Amino acid sequence: MHISWLGQTCVKLQTKYLDQDVTVIIDAYKPKTGEFPRSFTPTMALFSKGTENAATLSGDPFIMDTLGEAELKEAMVTAFPSEGGNIVFKINAEQMNIVHLGQLNKKPELSELEKIGSIDILLVPVGNGKNYISLEDAASLVTALEPRVVVPIAYQCDTDKDARPVSEFLKELGLKPEMTDKKIIFKKKALPQEDMKLFVLEKNV
Repeated sequence: MHISWLGQTCVKLQTKYLDQDVTVIIDAYKPKTGEFPRSFTPTMALFSKGTENAATLSGDPFIMDTLGEAELKEAMVTAFPSEGGNIVFKINAEQMNIVHLGQLNKKPELSELEKIGSIDILLVPVGNGKNYISLEDAASLVTALEPRVVVPIAYQCDTDKDARPVSEFLKELGLKPEMTDKKIIFKKKALPQEDMKLFVLEKNV
């Protein structure tokens, strides 16, 4: 499983089905400034707050922007309701559960989060400000959800200069990153079994 971050809450997952490449793009919303792909050709496109202001999608991708479940080429997606009309996505692929918290701007009740179940990789927005939950709430969510791996997203970059830098979240959480790179490869057998690990994705366009 290859994971890369494209700015804001936009994340690209790349996996395999037989001999085919499967690409899942999450929250491909066009930013007002900065570098961002002109278009995408994903297998599946997921949107946490509707398709308004979505980037151009080429080909014939499966689009999901409502609650429910869908499966495409052994990638199983479940969309859960969250605060403020936000959708939380859980993607099961390569025997791993990847959870993307979407454009979360208010901390959800823990009873809501229990429905998600076990999490291998958690993609959590940490930019604070008017668009995302506070640094404290982001850190407490990570603690409550107990993922094996946490990956911060939606922090300060050229397309979102008002967001807080990732260093502030790392300080709040109290973890040092295992790796910082533009694309990180995760494998089920290599996931941590005891202590939670943190990985930082640099913006990759």
